[in-house]
Amino acid sequence: MSLYMTIGEVAKQGGLRASAIRYYEKSGLLPKPIRSGGQRRYDSTILQRLAVLERAKDCGFTLEEVRALFNGFRSDVPLSKRWQDLASRKIAELEALTERIAVMRVCSNVPNGAAASTSGVRAENTGRRGEALEAVAANPTQASLH
Repeated sequence: MSLYMTIGEVAKQGGLRASAIRYYEKSGLLPKPIRSGGQRRYDSTILQRLAVLERAKDCGFTLEEVRALFNGFRSDVPLSKRWQDLASRKIAELEALTERIAVMRVCSNVPNGAAASTSGVRAENTGRRGEALEAVAANPTQASLH
């Protein structure tokens, strides 16, 4: 048995299409494979890398974030630390998005399983802008755009 796999073998074992593997290579998410007779040849570590890549995508990371996971840290930083750092950033991003969704629900009078409230309007919106946002959140259909 060969120590190296063809792209077809990697695709089959990784549950992907060969075109996805080529795309990931072109995008810098996978290292360039060695070639033998013009064909790509991969060692078994490619399957681990593909598994991490697919898991990261399943968790909501963008391909750019996955690229940072693989290439955006010093080589001595363990994968677990890389994952924690990127996950912390992603969680903060998703929490901010959740707040924006809550404000949108209030402004659209779309309840989220319960009565809509102005609790989605962040406390940091102070002053005239904050007052205006609270007024719109309280009654968006009565807001004036003039």
